[in-house]
Amino acid sequence: MFSLIWQLLVGLLIGVIARLLIPGKEGIASGMLGWLITALIGMGGSFIGTFVGRAIWKKDNYAAGWIMSILGAVGLLLLYRLIF
Repeated sequence: MFSLIWQLLVGLLIGVIARLLIPGKEGIASGMLGWLITALIGMGGSFIGTFVGRAIWKKDNYAAGWIMSILGAVGLLLLYRLIF
């Protein structure tokens, strides 16, 4: 239970940092749904950062750090803007 809450909080922090790094306004809903979408973008950014890091450094147990997670979230946010 606490692991899920921790993942949501870290994902939210990564998503907020990614949204601050990209200028402009997204079409993300306001309120609780907007916070949830931001957290999911951050969690997805961590997943993408881990995937890219494993492809680059060829390590099976590679886990994305903060920088790779934020870069993955920025890429995911740009993709979100492109689609919506």
